[in-house]
This record gives sequence, C-alpha cells and structure tokens, in this order.
Amino acid sequence: MTTPAVEDAGAAGPAYPTFGEAMGVWARVAALSFGGPAGQIAVMHRIIVEEKRWIGEARFLQALNYCTLLPGPEAQQLAIYIGWLMHKTKGGLVAGSLFVLPGFIAIMVLSWIYAGLGNVGAIQALFFGLKAAVLAIVLEAVVRVGRRALKNTTMMAIAAAAFVAIFFYDAPFPLIILAAGLIGFGGGRAGIPAFLAGGGHGKVGDKQIADADSVLGEVTPAHARPSLRWSLCITGAFLLLWLVPVAGLLVVLGDDNVFSKIAIFFSEMAIVTFGGAYAVLAYVAQQAVDHYGWLRPGEMLDGLGMAETTPGPLIMVTQFVGFLAAFREPGALHPMIAGTLGGILTTWVTFTPCFLWIFFGAPFVEALRGNKALSSALGAITAAVVGVILNLAIWFALHVLFAELVPMHWLGLSVEVPVLASVNQPSLILTTGAVIAVFLFKSGMIPVLIACSLAGVAYGLAVGLP
Repeated sequence: MTTPAVEDAGAAGPAYPTFGEAMGVWARVAALSFGGPAGQIAVMHRIIVEEKRWIGEARFLQALNYCTLLPGPEAQQLAIYIGWLMHKTKGGLVAGSLFVLPGFIAIMVLSWIYAGLGNVGAIQALFFGLKAAVLAIVLEAVVRVGRRALKNTTMMAIAAAAFVAIFFYDAPFPLIILAAGLIGFGGGRAGIPAFLAGGGHGKVGDKQIADADSVLGEVTPAHARPSLRWSLCITGAFLLLWLVPVAGLLVVLGDDNVFSKIAIFFSEMAIVTFGGAYAVLAYVAQQAVDHYGWLRPGEMLDGLGMAETTPGPLIMVTQFVGFLAAFREPGALHPMIAGTLGGILTTWVTFTPCFLWIFFGAPFVEALRGNKALSSALGAITAAVVGVILNLAIWFALHVLFAELVPMHWLGLSVEVPVLASVNQPSLILTTGAVIAVFLFKSGMIPVLIACSLAGVAYGLAVGLP
C-alpha cells in the first residue's frame, strides 16, 4: 500500500509497511504491553513513532488525546486508531485484536487455575502477596494521575467532590464523570482560566519525530477523511456485532440469567467508563461486589493482580469478573464451561465498542483539534478520576488489611469503618514494604509484584497454609 503523501516525502525515509509487516509489529507491541496504560502508550510510541516512524509526534498525540476522551482502554483504542490510519479498517481490526489477545489468553488460563486451585495453600499465598503489591500500585496511581490532573485549586475541588460523592454517598460513577465533564465543558466555554490548563497528554517519549519525517507524512490519507455514509455504515455493523448477542441472550435466557446480567452490565460499562482503568475498577467493584455479589473484595484485587502481571489492557480484569460470575452460577453447564463462556462474553461486550468509537469518530478528529471546551471537559474528568481512584484505594485497603468492618452512621451518612483489632498484621507489613518500595525506592511495577508474590509464598510455607 502506498499513498501520494508517502511517495512525495522522498525515498530516503522508511518504506511504507505492508499489511503483513504491520501485523508483526502489532504482535510485538501486544507482547510488550505490560505496566498499565502509561507503560503501554510508551511502548507504542517507542516502536511506532521512534523506531518505525510510521507517524509523527503531533499525529500520535492528536490520536492519543482523542482516545483519552473516549470510554474504554485508551491504549488499545490508540492501537486501533493507528492501525486504521495505516491500513484502513482491517488494520484497525488487527491492531486492536492483537493488543487484547495475549491478555485474554493469559487471564483465561489464570482464571481456570484460580477457580480450580484457589483453595490450595500455595495459590492462596501467591495472591496474598499480589494483593499487597496491587494496593501499593493503586496508591501510586492516585499520586501519578493527581500530579498530572490537579493543576490548581479548582481541579483539586473537583477531585475532592468526586471522592466525597462516591465514598460517602455511593454516587454512581457515570453520574460523577458526567457532572465533571459538564462542569469542565462549561468552564472551558466561559474561558475560566482554571479550566484552560489543558487536559490532554503532553510529550510521551524521549525522541520526537516530526509528521513530515514519518512514513505517513503530513497529509491525511483518503480513507481517513470524514465520510458520513461510511461512518454510519461502520457504526451500524458494529452496533449489530455488539448488541445482537446481548439481545439474543435476553430473549432466550431472560433478564435474570447470569449471562444476561453480564452482557447488560459490561455493555453499560463500555459506554460510561471514562477516566482510565483504575477509575473503571472502582465502578466494577461497586457493582460486581456490592450489587451483584459475583465476587468478594479480595478477589477483585486478585483479578487486578492477574491483569497487572500479564500483557494487555488492565481492563482485562473484567474478564476475570465475568468468569467468576458465570462459574458460580453455571445453571445446567459445567462450572468451568460456564466460566469460560462468561469470560468470553465479558471480553466481547467490553472491547467491541472500542472499535466502534474509533471507526466512527476518528475521521472527525480534526474537528476536535484545539477545541478548548472539550479539552477542559477532559481535564475536569481526569480531576474527578483522582477522587474516584482514591476511593478505590481506600476501599481495597479496608478489605485487605482488616478482617472486620462495621457500618457507622454520622450526620445522615453511612460508611464502613474498620475494627482495628481485626487488622491482618502480615498483610499490613507486606503492604507497607510494597508502599516503601514504590514510593521511596521508585521500584518498578513488575519487580514489586514479583517480590510481593514470592514473599506471600514464603509466608504461606512458613505458617503452613493447607
């Protein structure tokens, strides 16, 4: 495939990749996509921009800032966007699917092991260690996102209001994000300085490549130019792929069946989960644990530990949630078969909309460029996400470090407070060590996860877990 823009750039630059070559590159990106969205975006930038020079810095950041505005995993959507930009719809399909595939396989295997051997002492000890590491990583996410988002007292106030709303009043996550977005949009439209401090990403990698020096060049390819007819056709196709299975389950099984509940809940989640993986987890935990009762709080941490240690988006933890939900309500199916189908269904309804958002909206991204009101909305949403992630960290900490929580009522509020005598001292010690490693010694995520897992296994052997 060639384009006039590439041919005019001169023969000195890198050659336009064939579709087969691109598949190999996207498989490599997927295999290296550890460490959450920040790490995954950095890997993509290093390979796609710095090494292959397929696109330049400005186009990469434009695509990234658009993906940040969308619900769902921004790193995977960025892969879809660039794959589509380079090789049309099939390029986006391959890039997005390969980005998810390694994590899907890994989480499915780990879910089988967890469901089949979860009561074995060694497995319990391993996940005991993982919980401590994940708690430290979530705390680090609060600080990292906070440094980027809380640029003034207005943003701090939005973050504080979001925390109070979700922690003390159990406000729905989608409502918090909607309110923050509207406040930011209004502030941007009004030109209030506090809302104009930006909301997108800045510099990503160390090496910056100009668009003119990239394979794609500065000219927009013909297939990437807005076409309302094409956008409507692709939207219809993906709406059918996404919603027909959901409707079929409702018709055949009814709305009280676990598979119908999985399909509806995670379809709703795919629409409203702005703000990144950790914000999404707060919503999933709120619903899957407290509302549906599909799993326990500690098991949410176990699933997040799986997602942290495998390639692909952190939102792959939802696959684990869907697996356990169906595993525990298998109906006439064998529990392992039900769990497998539940995991596949969850993955389908979670990630299919990601392709829809990109294929429909990407051709119109140029219209979003430099829009101060949308940038302000993104900034306010990111600020609110800080409060949501803080709630997630406290919620995890309470359930991991204490065996007993009791409700307390004060000024019309109802919150759970820990019984101090029920503190899990080994977990507290290991979590403290993980926090010190992350914040004081700046240890990477993977070393901390490995060290805590090994410490958990050692503790299990020492106390003789069954």
